[in-house]
Amino acid sequence: ADESTRRSSSSRKVPRAAGTARQKAVSGGKTGLGPGTQLIIKKPKPRPTGSTPYLDDTIHPNTLLFLTDLKANNRREWLKLNDSGFRASEKDWHSFVEALSEKLTEVDDTIPELPVKDIIFRIYRDVRFSPDPTPYKPYFSAAWSRTGRKGPYAHYYVQVSPNESFVGGGLWHPDARPTALMRQFIDQQPDRIKRVLLADGVRREFLKGAPKQEDKVVKSFVASNAENALRTKPKGFDSNHQDLDLLRLRNYTLGRRLADQELLGPSGLARVVELFRVLKPFITLLNSIVMPDPGHDEE
Repeated sequence: ADESTRRSSSSRKVPRAAGTARQKAVSGGKTGLGPGTQLIIKKPKPRPTGSTPYLDDTIHPNTLLFLTDLKANNRREWLKLNDSGFRASEKDWHSFVEALSEKLTEVDDTIPELPVKDIIFRIYRDVRFSPDPTPYKPYFSAAWSRTGRKGPYAHYYVQVSPNESFVGGGLWHPDARPTALMRQFIDQQPDRIKRVLLADGVRREFLKGAPKQEDKVVKSFVASNAENALRTKPKGFDSNHQDLDLLRLRNYTLGRRLADQELLGPSGLARVVELFRVLKPFITLLNSIVMPDPGHDEE
């Protein structure tokens, strides 16, 4: 492999055959060793596991440490040098997703058992139209719906990142048709979505402990989905509509951060499953609005 894709704390000079001498570039710079020499850079060894074994239903601390390093060294050369750490962390993540998938299908029987490749998101970023040139996401993520990570249904979502892990669900940036269906539902049956938001578990886990009052839970829900909300009323609705704040939304999600200590260890999987269980009525309601089952009867 080219030396520009290797890393080490030590190097040595190695004679090269006459006629083949050339300078090697390391991290975009010249070695400065002159012709006839080659810079040898050793790849780092895999991080030791310590006293914590890798288990199928847990996130290993090394996985978060790898993601910390990736965020600080978000370059293709670095990831190629640290391929062993990436592979170990990716395998750890995949096994956790498999275990979580099995539990989620017990919580929500509309979620099918799908291969991991249909659930996880790739770590590689599409930088073609992005002002951020970094090639990798500094986190692992996965989404579950009736059609895996893609499709028109509401999703359950998990993102693993040091000190910024996230569990949530709903409709994120839905297309025009489901957005129109959501607005129609909010206009005609606002009490149903408010009833879901008023549930004790939803308020406690996803609405920052908002009191059991309609205006308070709606305010918290709207604030958490304000990123791309309309600034004015949507077309066809009155500017004095009593639920205008809900009608202006273009995301319909609930989510919360998880501290590392909540995610790591034997209780991490159970914690995520607990949050998915709280999310289920919300996910079920969204699906009944945008993708109702044949013969579905409204409440």
